[in-house]
Amino acid sequence: MSGGRVLGVIPARLGSERLPRKPLHRLAGRPLIEWVWRRVSAMHVLDACVVATDSEEVAEACRTFGADVVLTAASHPSGTDRVAEVAKRAEYADVRVVVNVQGDEPFVAESHVAAAVALVDAGWPIGTVAAPLREMRAYSDSAVVKVVRRPDGAALYFSRSAIPHVRGRAPTEAELGSEHFLRHIGLYAYSPDALRRWVELEPSALEQLERLEQLRPLEAGMAIGVAVVDEAERGVDTPEDARAAEERLLAMGTETPTVR
Repeated sequence: MSGGRVLGVIPARLGSERLPRKPLHRLAGRPLIEWVWRRVSAMHVLDACVVATDSEEVAEACRTFGADVVLTAASHPSGTDRVAEVAKRAEYADVRVVVNVQGDEPFVAESHVAAAVALVDAGWPIGTVAAPLREMRAYSDSAVVKVVRRPDGAALYFSRSAIPHVRGRAPTEAELGSEHFLRHIGLYAYSPDALRRWVELEPSALEQLERLEQLRPLEAGMAIGVAVVDEAERGVDTPEDARAAEERLLAMGTETPTVR
């Protein structure tokens, strides 16, 4: 599909349960949000990129490294709600696809963003990506969000539980590497209409139980297309993740992690 820009929005909230002041946490001499911005803003699939935050402190930090930043309301219950506030601004009226790239993903791959955008351009209201779980540890870890799909790629359900359940035995290594056992990668592409509808919905029962915002549109009958990619890049949720990310950034020895 042609016509209209693709807008990338990076929601960044200063509060974090497991890693305090996460966007400003320094990795290899720079705040985490700067690494994410440098990577995402270099992506050819995006025509514009902006950080959305409710923190003046985060906004000021972003301005120091040249990021476009929008201050949003502090009352948003999810990143998608924050993204929607930015997307409805007059300067983005010509946008055809809005992409939500989480602010704790310094290694997010451009191929993953492009796959989600392609789903929306193909007619899905919402697009996202997932990768094979591969490991039993990930399958049983409630911090790893799983997704099961229909044969056409539509999401059936997202859960922190081990799905699909294999009755009477553990899944095999081959099964864990298949497209039936997927870990969700938390980036989303939306059509502007789908994004508006999503945030107009009331938080759903399953969303609140699982603490997964994508269950809100799914429960409401909105279709979410899921593209399968080879690998999931590791985000930064905990101090351990931060140490691993810093080691990787230092080993790469570049100002900006390579976009691929």
